[in-house]
Amino acid sequence: MGKCCKCNSRLLCMCLLPCMMTGHLLVYIMVSIFVTISYSPPKIIIHYIAPGISANSSAIARHPLGPFWNLRLEDSALWNQLQHAWDRQHNPILRGNTTGVVRKPNAKILSEIEDECLSDCISHCSVPRMLGIDSFPEQLRAFIRSMHCREYPLLINQPGVCRRNSSSFNLDSPMLIMAIKSQVGNFENRQAIRETWGHSGLVKGESNKKRGLVRTVFLLGRQDSSTGPHPDLKNLLELENQKYGDILQWDFRDTFFNLTLKDLLFWHWFQQYCPTAIFVFKGDDDVFVRTGALLDYLHKQWEEHILWRAYTNETDMNLFVGDVINNAMPNREPSTKYFIPGNFFKGVYPPYAGGGGVVYSGSLALRLKKVSERVRLFPIDDVYLGMCLHRMGLSPSHHPGFLTFDLPKTEKSNPCAYKSVLLVHRRSPNEMLTLWKRLQDLSGHC
Repeated sequence: MGKCCKCNSRLLCMCLLPCMMTGHLLVYIMVSIFVTISYSPPKIIIHYIAPGISANSSAIARHPLGPFWNLRLEDSALWNQLQHAWDRQHNPILRGNTTGVVRKPNAKILSEIEDECLSDCISHCSVPRMLGIDSFPEQLRAFIRSMHCREYPLLINQPGVCRRNSSSFNLDSPMLIMAIKSQVGNFENRQAIRETWGHSGLVKGESNKKRGLVRTVFLLGRQDSSTGPHPDLKNLLELENQKYGDILQWDFRDTFFNLTLKDLLFWHWFQQYCPTAIFVFKGDDDVFVRTGALLDYLHKQWEEHILWRAYTNETDMNLFVGDVINNAMPNREPSTKYFIPGNFFKGVYPPYAGGGGVVYSGSLALRLKKVSERVRLFPIDDVYLGMCLHRMGLSPSHHPGFLTFDLPKTEKSNPCAYKSVLLVHRRSPNEMLTLWKRLQDLSGHC
C-alpha cells in the first residue's frame, strides 16, 4: 500500500511539474511585458537652434526632414545649385550619373557666377551684373556677388609669429595658436585679451602646471564704409601692430557675412607660416577663455593621441570641440542678421559648433583648408565649418565647458561657477579684466 502511494506521488509530481514550469514562464512573460510598457526612457534634449535664436527662445525650429548633404538638387535654392555643380565636377560617379535622378542646375545663373573675372577678384572681388538675386536682402546680395573670390591681399602680415622666441623655450612650434576674429575699431577688446587670456608666451596649466607655448593673432578685414562714415583708424592700427606684432589684416570688407573669409584666409596663412602648431583656437574678441584650463585639456588630448599613434600609426588628429548644435534649420526671420532665405539655401544644417569659440588640431586645420576648396562659401561662419567637417565625414565633439550662451545671470558674478568652464560668451573688455583677476586663484576658494 505504502509502495503504491509513493508511486502515485511521483506520478503526480511528474504531471504537475510541466504545469508549474509553464505557470512560472507565463508569470515571467507578464511581468516583463508590464515592465516594458511602464518603462519610460530618459528624455534626450536635442537642440534645434539655428544661429540668431537664443537658447531660451520659444521659436525652436522644427525637426529636419532630410540629411544635409543631399545628392538631389534643390532647383530653387542658389547655394544648393552651386554646391551641386561642384559635387558633379569633383565626383566622377556623379559626373557619370545617367539615371535622371540628378537634374541639371540652372545654367543661366551658374554661368554668371562661374564666369569669374580674375582681375575683378584682385581689385573689388565682385561680379557687377548678377541676374536673379534682386529678391535677396542687400547683405546677402553683396555676399553672392563675391562668394567665388577666395584670395585677398594681406595688408598686414606676421610671417614669423610662430617662430618668434620658440628656440629660446626649447620648442619647435606653439602648443596653441589663438586666432581671434576682431574688427579694426575694437582696440579695447584686443588689449584686454592681450592682458588676460590671450597673452602670448609660455602659459602654465591650472591643474598639472604643464607649460605650453601660446601665440595669439587677431584676424581683421578693412573697415566697412558701406555702414556709414567712420573715422580713419589706419594709423592707429599701424601703431598697434608696431607695438604688439599680432595683427593679420586682409583687403576685404569686414562685414558679418564675410566672417567665413577669415576662417578661409587664416587656414591659408596657417599652412604657410604656422603649419606645425599642435592646436588652433578660433574665437571672437568678446569671449572669455580660461587658458590654463584649456591647456590642461589639450595636454591630455595630445598625450592620448601620442599613445594612440604608437599603436595605430595614425598621425592625423581629428579633434574639433566646442558648443555643438545639432539638427538646426536656417533662420527664416527676415529681421535678424542671421536670416537665410529659402531661395538661397534649403535643408538642415550639419552639426556645427557655436562660433563664439572652438578648438581643433593643427593637422585638422590643414585638412579643413583643403576640403574648403570643394565647399561653396556660406555666409554664416560656424555653419560653414560644420559643412567642411561634414564633407570630410567628421562631426564636432560637444564639450560642456564651452558656454556660448553664457552662464545663468545669478552665477555670472560667482568665480566658483567658472570652475568647469573653458569658454564663456560674451564679456566686455572691463569684464574680462575683472574676471581674470578674480580667477587667478580659483582652486583655493572653491
